[in-house]
This record gives sequence, structure tokens and C-alpha cells, in this order.
Amino acid sequence: MSRVCIFFAEGYEEIEALTVVDLLRRAGIEAETVSVTGEKTVTGSHRIPVIMDKLFDEVDFTKVDMIVLPGGMPGTKNLEAFTPLMEQVDAFYEKGKYVAAICAAPSILGHRGILQGKRACSFPEFESHLEGAEITRNSVEIAGNVITSRGMGCAIDFGLMIIAAFMGREASEALSRKIVYTR
Repeated sequence: MSRVCIFFAEGYEEIEALTVVDLLRRAGIEAETVSVTGEKTVTGSHRIPVIMDKLFDEVDFTKVDMIVLPGGMPGTKNLEAFTPLMEQVDAFYEKGKYVAAICAAPSILGHRGILQGKRACSFPEFESHLEGAEITRNSVEIAGNVITSRGMGCAIDFGLMIIAAFMGREASEALSRKIVYTR
């Protein structure tokens, strides 16, 4: 079974983070919520506290197949400031393991040089941070082992693309029908 870790910092965008968790679990993908704050409860940008499955130090990254970075402010900045997570993002990318980011968080990938020569998207105000990318206005982009998405309104597309990456388009489309999602 695939294992995906979704990382939470204070000020994350609730819908972007939790939609991914919900969709992956519905699809049968192990999705773990992980705090980078040192506390099990992390509060989003709209003051919604959520209890995490794990703290960062409890994650065995050798058993993780994808890192997901939700957006939100100041959540994105707080994720980027957490050096141990950034080291894992770099390592995952270099090993060909999946890294995914939505909204403002693709800026992190841009700052790290991960988007060079790749099609990518982000929240419009952060497009200038997608260093070296071919910027699109699509709701989600997959370029090799990198998945990016534009924002809260694209969270379902983002989650479904992650499912497609692990389980194929048919599984993604089946879940889309099951949740009565139409584009």
C-alpha cells in the first residue's frame, strides 16, 4: 500500500490539506497527517485546529512514497522554514519519489530548483516563485515526480491526481464519480 505524508504547519489552508487526506483515505492510500510544530494539534489559517497522526520526528521516511505540502499563509512560509522537512523534500525529489504542493506551496519547490524546465502551477500571486518552470493556469500539473496545483478551488483535482499517480486514472475517475465530483 502506498503511504503519503501531508505536512502541517501553523497557518495551513484547511481545505487544501484535509481534502487530500480525505480523498486518499477513501481511495485506500495510507495518508498520514504530520505536524512540523512539535505539537499534535496544528491550527489552520482560518483558526481550525486539527489533531495530527504524527509529529515530524516520528516519521520513517524510508516507508513514505510521497510528501504533500499544503498552501496557506503563513503555513507555506512555516513549512519552508522547517529545515528537516526541506531536506526530505530535496531527498525525495532526487530519489525520484513524489513531491506535491498546492496553492502557495509550489513556491517552495521553485525556491529549491525542483521546477526547472517543468510545467507547474500555483496560486496566481506565487507564480513568480516558480523559478524555471513553464507556468500554466491548469488546476493541477504532473511533471514526472512533481505534482503542483493552484489553490483551494482545485483541491479535489489535486487529490484525484495524487490518486491517479499511485492507482491509475481509472481508480481516480471511479472515486470522482463516487463523490459526485464533476469538473
